[in-house]
Amino acid sequence: MAVWKLTIAYDGTEFSGWQAQPEQRTVQDVVETAWREITGETLRMSASSRTDAGVHAAAQVVGVETQSRLGAEKLLGGINAKLPDDVVLLAVDEAPAGFHATRDAVRKRYRYQIHNDRRRPLFDRRYVWHVPQSLDAAAMHRAGQALVGEHDFASFQSAGSRRESTVRTISTVDIQQGGEGRSASIWIDVEGDGFLYNMVRIIVGTLVEVGLHKQAEPWLAEVLAAGDRRAAGKTAPPQGLMLLHVEY
Repeated sequence: MAVWKLTIAYDGTEFSGWQAQPEQRTVQDVVETAWREITGETLRMSASSRTDAGVHAAAQVVGVETQSRLGAEKLLGGINAKLPDDVVLLAVDEAPAGFHATRDAVRKRYRYQIHNDRRRPLFDRRYVWHVPQSLDAAAMHRAGQALVGEHDFASFQSAGSRRESTVRTISTVDIQQGGEGRSASIWIDVEGDGFLYNMVRIIVGTLVEVGLHKQAEPWLAEVLAAGDRRAAGKTAPPQGLMLLHVEY
């Protein structure tokens, strides 16, 4: 039995997320279909993150246990030949026995991009959230530091989701602004040991309230302490979010 770690990138625009769902186009389904066409095997793959509909990935990690004797290079070339244009297999690497892409991940990094300009985006419109009002990125960065460390992030979890614990450890909240003239891009990087359902998007929506000066910087700490989703800002739209990196 061979165990492989696949690294996959995808444009999530036309997908209903990673996880296979009846009557929906998902990344899991198209990758598993390509695998079956190359190896003849029908199997279920584990992924580092169950990205939501419309969310992208630069380096999704997928674990596969297989009876196939095809090597890494043949798998890489063959599967890419079967994948649609919005998914690419970047790498096929050997993994230790028992490797599980979800359980073995120790840290994940997500990036959220905002197009902060009165003019709507054109070429990158599928990968950004358009916020036309001016945002104070420095204030957002300062406010975001309240989230660093081990906390109960119940306020940053969408209602209806169930987890045994809502405690997570965030190691980085980094917000940077770039661009020239009237146009600006804001990147929000969040890294941690795990994330609740819609957690990063709710963090972004909450930080935008601070960036618009609708809330003061200490508000993030108050939201965190509340332990109530209703205390936080809105959920940012999915298209601005990308899974950047997973560490094992």
